Amino acid sequence: MHPVLKELVTVKAGQANLEGMLELPDKPLGVVLFAHGSGSSRLSPRNVYVADQLCRAGVGTLLIDLLTQQEDKIAQSRFDIALLTDRLSAVIAWLRRHDSTRSLPIGLFGASTGGAAALQAAASNDADIAAVVSRGGRPDMAGQNALEKVRAPTLLIVGGRDDAVIRLNRAAFSVLRCEKRLDIIPHATHLFEEPGTLEAVAALAAQWFGRHLPASR
Repeated sequence: MHPVLKELVTVKAGQANLEGMLELPDKPLGVVLFAHGSGSSRLSPRNVYVADQLCRAGVGTLLIDLLTQQEDKIAQSRFDIALLTDRLSAVIAWLRRHDSTRSLPIGLFGASTGGAAALQAAASNDADIAAVVSRGGRPDMAGQNALEKVRAPTLLIVGGRDDAVIRLNRAAFSVLRCEKRLDIIPHATHLFEEPGTLEAVAALAAQWFGRHLPASR
């Protein structure tokens, strides 16, 4: 399924202008907002691949840079979860105003530190997020208070050879009080570069969003 709408968008978040690519298939089940990890961008081949697979499964996507080019050069900004969460919340608000997405359920897909920001954003009382998927994420960085407040069904995906991140995800998983699942992809390292591993991530994400986005309408 090819996108019917492909639109380069700019979202104002405070003083920052965030650039992104919105793609919507015909009659989308919802729209998934991507929160990339530290040192990555909306052009990340891994997130672009997953977004393409979601679109083929009938789910709209918004790949967007949560940091400006200047901010992304500062390592501290990349790990500023509060800043990333604020930016993510601003983009969520924009999706609820935008003509082509205002009526659609919203899902979040976070990678690395973006996973923490996605969970913090989902924990907000007014977020109304339909589902969350974290790929190789750092949900521990969201903090216990936020994890306990998440109500959106949450899927944590971790590589089977990413030992430290597996431990962190298991600890965060035990704190989550929502519908939840933890999937470990055999033989995958942190970036899911091994053959077939990113395909497995995309398939799991498509199944999760395909189940939970329509249920939230």
